Amino acid sequence: MEKITGSEALLRALIAEGVDTIFGYPGGAVIPVYDCLYDYKDKLKHVLVRHEQGATHAAQGYARVSGKVGVALVTSGPGATNTLTGIADAMMDSTPLVVITGQVASSLLGTDAFQEIDVIGITQPITKWAFQIRRPEDIAWAVSRAFYIASTGRPGPVVLDFAKDAQVGMVEYAYKKVDYIRSYQPEPDIVPERIQLAADLINKAERPFCLVGQGVILGNAERELMAFLTRNDIPAASTTLGLSAMPSDFPLNKGMLGMHGNVGPNRKTNECDVLIAIGLRFDDRVTGDLKTYAKQAKVIHLDIDNSEIGKNVPVDVKVLGNAKRTIPLITALLEERKRPEWNAAFEPDAREEYEKVIRPELYPESGYLRMGEVVRKVSEAADNKAVLVTDVGQNQMMGVRYFKYSQTRSVVTSGGLGTMGFGLPAAIGAKFGAPGRTVCFFTGDGGLQMTLQELGTIMQERLDVKIILLNNNFLGMVRQWQELFYHKRYSFTEMENPDFVAVAKAYGIAAREVRERAELDDAIREMLDHEGAYLLVADVELCGMVYPMVPAGCTITDIIMGDDK
Repeated sequence: MEKITGSEALLRALIAEGVDTIFGYPGGAVIPVYDCLYDYKDKLKHVLVRHEQGATHAAQGYARVSGKVGVALVTSGPGATNTLTGIADAMMDSTPLVVITGQVASSLLGTDAFQEIDVIGITQPITKWAFQIRRPEDIAWAVSRAFYIASTGRPGPVVLDFAKDAQVGMVEYAYKKVDYIRSYQPEPDIVPERIQLAADLINKAERPFCLVGQGVILGNAERELMAFLTRNDIPAASTTLGLSAMPSDFPLNKGMLGMHGNVGPNRKTNECDVLIAIGLRFDDRVTGDLKTYAKQAKVIHLDIDNSEIGKNVPVDVKVLGNAKRTIPLITALLEERKRPEWNAAFEPDAREEYEKVIRPELYPESGYLRMGEVVRKVSEAADNKAVLVTDVGQNQMMGVRYFKYSQTRSVVTSGGLGTMGFGLPAAIGAKFGAPGRTVCFFTGDGGLQMTLQELGTIMQERLDVKIILLNNNFLGMVRQWQELFYHKRYSFTEMENPDFVAVAKAYGIAAREVRERAELDDAIREMLDHEGAYLLVADVELCGMVYPMVPAGCTITDIIMGDDK
């Protein structure tokens, strides 16, 4: 059998797992792998990011739009610790990643050697699995196991810490793909009795309502979801991460749930008689005060992760399993029904929200540019077919509220961790994951500057990413909370910003700044028609607000809709 180095064994194992793109940054403890990568450039695309955090966020963006496992490769010590935010973000948002960190030679472990850090100890709480490779004989086994764990069940990040002597040691390479681990059951057994109980509750319901989470997308169950909803005429709304599971114009799609979600879905959560949650974790931003959340309803919860069911919201029927399998089983037992009165009950809420929030946001008669109108115009100009990537803050909430979706895997944003700086590297990864789609990245001036250096990656890769900066010279979401709840004491949220157009041009990226409404349509068309990366700086109103808003800790129906608060 052929003997090769551990570094080459790693690369062959990655190729065997279908990896085509790696996001990384070299350093001393991982030089042997990078030296070997020099000979594999025709088989593995390596994207040189400008910071290791960027590698993990780019790998997340790649994974979210492609459905594949994202891969990051970094060195030891600070290289490894710089990945922690991205790993934690991936864990919160169930994103499949394999992060490979270099490590000092195994003989030096525990000696406080140069750039040594206990990667396993640090990452175990924020990964599905973390393993240190000390022998070249363990490489193929560890890589196969890592990809299996990262991609199956509820997806998530895995860390492989790769000692330097294992990288240079020789090994007889043989790869065997893992498809079973005795202590790990990614897809739990489905209990038929619970399927029947769920169907019975729905069939008896007069006002059923479905909450759609990212688990539908992760399970590739979008078609099954829409067939389920259509058969029993069940209205539905999505969490932020679940938004593109249904097209925006799907008749039973009532919008978004949660703190900045649509009025109808939030109100009807506390009016329905059966609440069906699929692939979500009942995050506090969705539920508000748990003491008053959906107390009138029977709750059915479908999820692949047993730990999520009943964790926050008590359930009446627990359906454990992959949504792609469990949804059709329930659908087969449902009566064909039409619920015109219940679906029509969402319309008064929608009209009220349109008049008080949406119309003035999207169609302002005068004044400064509004965040919502910029998002709407970009989405429409891209025929509602683009991938939306956002950073975190007001730009995020405006992005997910006013962008429209016609296909799945169209939303890339940091949900659970809410990581500012996520967006720019995630947009890079999204473009590599979906090269044939337009990627529109919305950001604020605060979040953009947290990972601004990744413009260098865009420059080097000649990457076609459309960047829309909603610039208000504030940390906008914090400022909004200060205005509403802290007596307008704007403590350290105002920002003095650089000339972003000049910064972009320094990286060879086309850019334009827009202040007047009359210029906006032309600027958006110029951006989308431009071949290559483009930064559109939209100078929006300084004190814009994201409404509706359910204040933190309040009942989900305690909704602020602007000055009438």
